[in-house]
Amino acid sequence: MMDELVMVLQITIAVVIIAVWIFRPRLETDFRAGNAKNIFEEFAVYGLPKWSVYVIGVTKLTLASLLILGIWYSSLVQFAALGMGFLMAGAVVCHLKTKGDPLSRATPASLMLLMCIVVFYLG
Repeated sequence: MMDELVMVLQITIAVVIIAVWIFRPRLETDFRAGNAKNIFEEFAVYGLPKWSVYVIGVTKLTLASLLILGIWYSSLVQFAALGMGFLMAGAVVCHLKTKGDPLSRATPASLMLLMCIVVFYLG
């Protein structure tokens, strides 16, 4: 039962990351910080340089790929979940530090962080 839960969470985390970074980076959502209309503007709201969008994006996509590969190679799962968890914790902090933003904007990153923690400990 736990193995199935971990696998579902691995896939969920990976699919969400791929969707956000491949298919939705330029789309406006209710969860972007400040008045940002895309991921580049959102990182600017956080005070991060433009190059960090690419570094974090490539890192998240790599970790998402490792989570998927972890279905067959279980030794990758904890490393990928830990790395993704650190990035999600950073995202939560960035959301919480954005003045004037509702706490609800940190919800997706918080849920992803929670899933990473579960995968790390049960994987």
